[in-house]
Amino acid sequence: MNSYMSCRITSLQKTNKTLITIGALMRLKKYMRLKTIYLLGGVFFFLFTDAHAYIGPGAGFAVAGSFLVIFAALVSAILVLFTWPIRTAIRAVRFRKIHARSRIKRAIILGFDGMDYTLTKKMIDEGKLPHLATLQRTGCFKPLRSTIPPISPVAWSSFQTGVNPGKHNIFDFLTRDRATYGPRLSSSEIKGSARKLRIGKYVLPLGKPDIRLLRKSVPFWSILGSHGIFSSIIRVPITFPPEKFYGVSLSGMCVPDLRGSQGIFSYYTTTDAAEETPTSGEVIKVIPNGNVITSFLKGPEDPFLHERKVLTCPFTLTLTGDATALLQICGKKHFLSKGTYSEWIRVSFKTSLHLTISGICRFLLIAAQPTLKLYVTPIQIDPDKPALPISHPKIYATYLAKRQGCFATLGIAEDSWALNEKCITDADFLEQCRCYDQEREKMLFDALENTHRGICVCVFDGTDRVQHTFWRYLDPEHPTHVENNGQQEAQAIEDAYKNADRIVGRVLRHCSANGTLLMVISDHGFTTFRYGIDLNYWLEENGYLVLKEGGRWQKNLAGVDWSRTKAFALGLAGIYLNLRGREAHGIVDPIHEAPQLREEIAAKLLQFRDPVRNVPVIKQVYNAVKLYAGPYKQDAPDLIIGYHAGYRASWQTAVGEVTESVLHANTKAWSGDHCVDQSLVPGVLFCNRRVADEQPRLLDIGPTMLNLFGLEVPTYLDGRPLNIEI
Repeated sequence: MNSYMSCRITSLQKTNKTLITIGALMRLKKYMRLKTIYLLGGVFFFLFTDAHAYIGPGAGFAVAGSFLVIFAALVSAILVLFTWPIRTAIRAVRFRKIHARSRIKRAIILGFDGMDYTLTKKMIDEGKLPHLATLQRTGCFKPLRSTIPPISPVAWSSFQTGVNPGKHNIFDFLTRDRATYGPRLSSSEIKGSARKLRIGKYVLPLGKPDIRLLRKSVPFWSILGSHGIFSSIIRVPITFPPEKFYGVSLSGMCVPDLRGSQGIFSYYTTTDAAEETPTSGEVIKVIPNGNVITSFLKGPEDPFLHERKVLTCPFTLTLTGDATALLQICGKKHFLSKGTYSEWIRVSFKTSLHLTISGICRFLLIAAQPTLKLYVTPIQIDPDKPALPISHPKIYATYLAKRQGCFATLGIAEDSWALNEKCITDADFLEQCRCYDQEREKMLFDALENTHRGICVCVFDGTDRVQHTFWRYLDPEHPTHVENNGQQEAQAIEDAYKNADRIVGRVLRHCSANGTLLMVISDHGFTTFRYGIDLNYWLEENGYLVLKEGGRWQKNLAGVDWSRTKAFALGLAGIYLNLRGREAHGIVDPIHEAPQLREEIAAKLLQFRDPVRNVPVIKQVYNAVKLYAGPYKQDAPDLIIGYHAGYRASWQTAVGEVTESVLHANTKAWSGDHCVDQSLVPGVLFCNRRVADEQPRLLDIGPTMLNLFGLEVPTYLDGRPLNIEI
């Protein structure tokens, strides 16, 4: 789902503040050794490099710089360096009572997205996960209850805030635009400067762009930070844009690519592009001149032009054999070998005002001759010169890039859409998953070395991405089931769990010496996804939704007749009522009609059966008015659908497209899912201490951390501290 977002850029106006913050946070020995280099290096960066921008539809551009700003940044860097001992001493005195009450010195939380309780237990019993088995034997292993719905943005938001969705405002990946009814990303919003100056064909913004995190409430690490407890937060979902707190963070899921989408790949071929155009990427047909091919990468739009113009980055590909090629781009040469990804390659786009927008991508030569097939990952924000704020402090991403080289920054970097569209193979996709988890692992252990007191949280995505795309190897009843003939791909899910176990083993060695508390958690479990249900077609069949003439198959609910529609579906789990006063063209009375309508639709949905297999499709329907509590529950879908295993909202429902049937076989590689009833997909909780609670919940983790570090748990939290033996 490529949800477009607007833009922003790094601004020199914030240089001073950034450098002060990073100096305050790098208080540990290793950070102190590197601090001078990166503080002064940050000043050098702004002195001697172009301004780097991220541009998207409707985006703004903000840049300012002067000698005074740079001079102030340099002075601040020096002050930070020399006042560090004083500030450390003040902090130690100020928070000495908190430290005295703390029951632990350090906590590590490893998140493995989508790790399923049943699968994990099975593999432990088979002796395949020895380190997790050790945690089970010496501490605890229990199912961890997810959220309703058990969808990653919802679940991880409840994990970090300790509250139900009615208080943190995230109910799905997507929500609807109340004015247009179209889908938009639920987690963040980016708007350009409200004030602009038009000079001929140019447009100059007169203010800063507005980058807003739509998740509400406060993460538990922010509460810890306000009491002097340091945190390292690595790639936790729904942390973009990053919030300020006493610690360091690198944003995770929902960070956009350089074009403002959630990931648009490119595919170059010498065949007719129209024959194989994917729905979630771009195919570009190229015409060779002998063995030389000239083309370009598509970038963001030029932010300084009144008329829209997409920026491009030219490249030349010279075929040097049946399986090799020479790539020339941005003045550098890179040798490509068939079937092997390139390293991250830095690419740049020049605006009409000659400012540089920097990004990174990887190239994969799939075939050279006689037919060229070249895949390019979505162009991602360059962590060394981040065009958007992807870390806190801003320079933390640069620090990591200097430490380990370029790394994936896109929120969902593993390109499952390219796999769905058969532009890359199973093996190609697995290589992405392995590479990005390895990058994450380096970040984790860098954070562990520098977080001797406080909390370290790191989320790994590989377990989730591999289960989404390789469940067809496990489920013989899936429409795209692949027989296990001993190929590596058939073992992909098991290998992902074994890799998670290996990481746990490495982390355990950091826990034994100093009594560190370790938790291993997941946001939800997994099951098969065989059939998609077109909820909008079901609503149409039952008289709740009416289409305009010719409105079928139009995306973004554009074909719906709102003057006669009472309910509609959008996203992966929800049905909205077309409420008067809430939706732009609402017709349902919110007081006298809506309560009965919710109950009526829910009752009918529970009676719905698969017309082919004659089995129930929906296990539970939740009334959001009764389910959630908090100031944002009015923004939730009116009904939350809890599917039976094997079923989920169809791909068309997610983006507001009404089809011609209620049931659709899922023929994509994306064959596993968790958008079902919460009771069917519990996550996991491991701990190296005994946990007495019988039914721990994901939203209990944050309050537990506050309690263990000696803080009083705020009364507004819905989660409660777990009873852990220390």
